[in-house]
Amino acid sequence: MTLSAQPLPDPKSKTLAGLWAAETARFEATHPRSVALAGQAAAVWRGGAPMHWMGDWASPVPIFAVQGQGAQITDVDATLYDDFCLGDTPALFGHGQPEVAAAVADQIKRGAGFMLPTTEAVIVGRLLAERFGLPLWQTATTASDANRAAIRWARAVTQRPVIVIFDGCYHGMVEDAFVVLADGAAVMKPGLVGQVHDLTATTRVVPFNDLAALEAALAPGDVAAVLAEPVMTNCGMIAPDPGFHAALADLTRAAGTLLILDETHTLSTGPGGYVGAHDLAPDMLVIGKAIAGGLPAAVWGVTAELSARMDAAQLRIGPGQSGIGTTLSGNALAMAAMRAMLTHVMTPAAYGRMLAGAGRLVAGLEAVVAEHGLAWSVVQVGARVELVFADPPPKNAAQMRKALDPALVCAFHLWLINRGVLIAPFHNMMLVSPVTEDAAIDRLVAAVAGFAGALKDLAA
Repeated sequence: MTLSAQPLPDPKSKTLAGLWAAETARFEATHPRSVALAGQAAAVWRGGAPMHWMGDWASPVPIFAVQGQGAQITDVDATLYDDFCLGDTPALFGHGQPEVAAAVADQIKRGAGFMLPTTEAVIVGRLLAERFGLPLWQTATTASDANRAAIRWARAVTQRPVIVIFDGCYHGMVEDAFVVLADGAAVMKPGLVGQVHDLTATTRVVPFNDLAALEAALAPGDVAAVLAEPVMTNCGMIAPDPGFHAALADLTRAAGTLLILDETHTLSTGPGGYVGAHDLAPDMLVIGKAIAGGLPAAVWGVTAELSARMDAAQLRIGPGQSGIGTTLSGNALAMAAMRAMLTHVMTPAAYGRMLAGAGRLVAGLEAVVAEHGLAWSVVQVGARVELVFADPPPKNAAQMRKALDPALVCAFHLWLINRGVLIAPFHNMMLVSPVTEDAAIDRLVAAVAGFAGALKDLAA
């Protein structure tokens, strides 16, 4: 996404590229230590960072962090940022949660994991069942792993090969989900590395909010599961139309297809996630990222009926290796963190503060859009807010892709970074934590207003 590899024009030029050049120069002048560390990292880390996504920010080089506390991050150049990215959700409730820190510190002294359950596991299982409504649970190390397990079990239970996803979705490193629509046809996502099998043979993809297309995809009777986010959050944020989820449940049930909902991002909605807030009843539910306060952990739950079918499928398949699970899944450290999160951090009071802050952010952004006469819109799901460079908000990924101007997005992000504000690097997603202060929200809104004013100057 970054434009920093492109030749820089005159920073005084009255163009978006000129704005980008000026902001790049500003960043490099104010971040000398990050620039120096980036050079050193390039010698030992492929792509210049421990994980290549860390290079996907709009800054010319990665920002090297020192610490996160609450809803702020300090970097090696002593720059303090208001953090509305929050690790792209793992730190949804703030960095350095004291209850999680205490639980993890206590557990690590007694061992990180044993390949055996702990007493915490029973408590965590009960808390998950009470909060999200599904009675039986399993753990994974990431939501990617949890989604893979859910798909495998869906195929085993139904004895059907196909899954259905929505165009523009992202469900982690799940091969089956790397299919998109191009001119109405299903194709594998551009840029896939090392993919040797044609994923379109067993994955169908339909536009979000298109119930007719979904019904047609289910019609052959060979679909094991529909895998969906309750709200699309990885191609910009796309809200479901009224009645969409009721129809989704009815259509899958009628087709004998399982419904898997991935709440990895929509956990921001409320204490019971989007499922709890909207009284949805999936067959399987996946929750990752924030559930353990940033430790690598995820969980997935199933209904009692589906669990019985899973038992029957296991008997039919027979003994051996299921291909599901990894050694670190469900480790004692993750369980301790999850208990602390579910008991002390992810409380109704915390969500109340998050939702109030998100409301303040939405009102501020909408005021900026109105004041500057911009064809932009604001979309919200709980504590997750998206500024979309289109009006009205897109209803599917094809519409959203037209609104995601990479040059404009990058310039916007770098502008915010240079004013001490971080949002998620992949599009315009912003998260409000329970410890995000009103003053930080106001600073973000002011920075957006400044960018809008800069764009107006370019157009003059």
